[in-house]
Amino acid sequence: MTFNTLRPFASKVIEPLADFFVRYEVSPDTVSIASLICAFFAGLSFYYSPASRVFILLAGILVILNSIFDALDGVIARKLNRATPRGDFLDHVIDRYSDVFIICSIFFAGYAPWQIGVAAIVGVQLTSYLGTQAQALSLGRYYGGIMGRADRLVVIILAAFGNFAFSVTVAGFSVLGWAVILIAVTSHITAVQRIHYIWKKLE
Repeated sequence: MTFNTLRPFASKVIEPLADFFVRYEVSPDTVSIASLICAFFAGLSFYYSPASRVFILLAGILVILNSIFDALDGVIARKLNRATPRGDFLDHVIDRYSDVFIICSIFFAGYAPWQIGVAAIVGVQLTSYLGTQAQALSLGRYYGGIMGRADRLVVIILAAFGNFAFSVTVAGFSVLGWAVILIAVTSHITAVQRIHYIWKKLE
């Protein structure tokens, strides 16, 4: 797929925002932490959304903000000439916690059985690990495969708004439930794709 191919379009939005933060000397680490806070409250909103559909809408908005802040921190760091291994490390750690907050909260709320939820979060973490492992092996950060982080976030955002608009179930699952199933399946496919890529590169 991946939605990383849309990066040139996204940069038209991200670049002006980054310039705004640079103008006011907001540090990239502060923006990274802001993305984590958005993910945490998105998770809470998903968890409490069965009690009120408004929380689903709020969760979708917070995931969008998480995505924007996550994209901004690296751009700000480059513009301020403050891109460091420490900042890159912090960004990766925050991304993993954000994934856990968001995805686990969806299946904790009952939108998908815990078995499917566990399969999804394991696939997500393994996929992310393989991307950074390629970098650790001096192969460069690898974003390939059919379900990268950008793809997951788009799926979750669309599913949140879809679930808000259409609260029906199909074959026993809501829109958010099917999103978790999709992420579970495609994340493991992506992990296999990345394993194959890394293995071939190490020949």
